Amino acid sequence: MKELGNLEETILLLVMAMNEEAYGFSVSEAYQEHMGKSISISAVHAVLARLETKGLIRSELGGATNERGGRRKRIFTATALGEEVLAEIKASRQKLWSQIPGLS
Repeated sequence: MKELGNLEETILLLVMAMNEEAYGFSVSEAYQEHMGKSISISAVHAVLARLETKGLIRSELGGATNERGGRRKRIFTATALGEEVLAEIKASRQKLWSQIPGLS
C-alpha cells in the first residue's frame, strides 16, 4: 500500500467525491467546506502534483471558459490505484475502530 499523509488522503477523497469537477480552486473550496479550515491554492496544487506523481490521480485540461479569460482548467480524477489505496486505508481504519470498546 502506498503511504499517504493526512492532507494527501483528504485531497484524494475530495477529488473522488467531486466526480470530474476537481480542479485546484474547487478542491480548496471543498476542503474549507468539509474540514472547516482554509488551505491555499498553492498547497492544493502541491498535493495534487504529489498524488499525480504517485499515480493516484490523473489530470487533463478542460475547455477554455470566458470566466477564466480563455484559460483552461486542469481537471483531476482518481485512478484505479488511487481508489484501491483509499479502500485499503478505509478497511484498516475500520478494523481499528471496531476494536475500540463501546464504539463499534
